[in-house]
Amino acid sequence: MNILICDDEELIRNVIKEYLLLDNFIVDEATDGEMALNKVKNNNYDLVIMDIMMPHMDGYTACKEIKKIKNIPFIILSARGEEYDKLIGFELGIDDYVTKPFSPKELIARVKAILKRNNKSEESKIIFDGLEIDTLAHEVKVDNKRVSLTPKEYDLLKYLIENKNIALTREQLLTNVWGYDFYGDDRTVDTHIKTLRNSLGKYRKFIVTIRAVGYKFEH
Repeated sequence: MNILICDDEELIRNVIKEYLLLDNFIVDEATDGEMALNKVKNNNYDLVIMDIMMPHMDGYTACKEIKKIKNIPFIILSARGEEYDKLIGFELGIDDYVTKPFSPKELIARVKAILKRNNKSEESKIIFDGLEIDTLAHEVKVDNKRVSLTPKEYDLLKYLIENKNIALTREQLLTNVWGYDFYGDDRTVDTHIKTLRNSLGKYRKFIVTIRAVGYKFEH
């Protein structure tokens, strides 16, 4: 994991860096917001630890500019603990706010918690070209636009994706999506496949009909 520390105080950067290196993080440094912005443009970071009060470009401005180009988790450091300062940070989309002086061990614990949470969020999203399925939010997006699926349509799509490139019979789909106690017939599957395809627009092509068998999600 690659962490960028941005603080104009060398001592603080060194302390944070020392603790991060002990946990095998890769560490880069910036002395002001402008330098941090330039580094983010040219490198990939998993998290940024950003001081607020710095020369050339303050932490809030740097955070705002960085968020325009990359969605990176942020921890803001500040010598001020006023609620107003925290609210500004959270409105900018920061993930945590730490007031100086702080415990380096606590800061590292917060870093790990944010990275863990962020990784889980990424794992919950399944993406095939412009088709995105968020399994935590139970949302489906087509070219970044949310589409409205019925619960069964969503379950059907999820099951097809979980068995990607495997031909599934209508009976298998009925059993695993609708349940063993469902008394419908094959037409139930066909009807739901039809409405699901309509909702997916051009990505309907991923749901392939297997003649005399059933369907499969192909990508």
